[in-house]
Amino acid sequence: MRYNSYAVFGLGKFGQAVADKLIESDADVMVVDNDEEIIEDYSSRVSVAAATDLTDADNIKALGISNVDCAIVCMGMNLEASIMCVMVAKESGVKHVVAKAGSARMGSVLEKIGADEIVYPEEESGFRTARRLVSSGFLEFYELDDDICIVELQPRKEWIGKSLKQLDLRKKYGVNVISLNQGKIKGSVDPDEIITETTTLLVMMNKKTLSKFQN
Repeated sequence: MRYNSYAVFGLGKFGQAVADKLIESDADVMVVDNDEEIIEDYSSRVSVAAATDLTDADNIKALGISNVDCAIVCMGMNLEASIMCVMVAKESGVKHVVAKAGSARMGSVLEKIGADEIVYPEEESGFRTARRLVSSGFLEFYELDDDICIVELQPRKEWIGKSLKQLDLRKKYGVNVISLNQGKIKGSVDPDEIITETTTLLVMMNKKTLSKFQN
């Protein structure tokens, strides 16, 4: 959702990336950090740039963020500062508060004190890495746990005209085909069904196997 004004708390790598993207989109941006040098770098690029201790609720309140539409709290490893920023933002009437979390436990705590949305940048980075690993026939990626994923693939040229039994993908690639989709999801897989150009395959595999589907 597009908001009119944003406040970014914490200008580490993640916070700076968020702030830079918002600035590029010509949004009204406030940035806050305890590092005066970083704040000085942003002072000419944003509406408000403030250096303050983000573990102090009074300091955060003094920023006057009641008119901000969306606050992004970016201190993923600093639970105290994150809690203070989320709490004060919600108390000040900020419409939407996004908080970065370094762990599921931290995310749970931030949700309980009012964060509207939790982001886990490390997990999202892993997802993007997985997408880059696979071939152009890779359509979707669903992470089940640390090791197992489900991917949706387009068939390789050499698969077209052959059945799953003939291809024996489990033996060749170590993957399990759980569905063939030709416009609809089927409840079971017929090993004798012929793969066509319009077939997509829903496949369960170990993440280590993704590299086998590189171009």
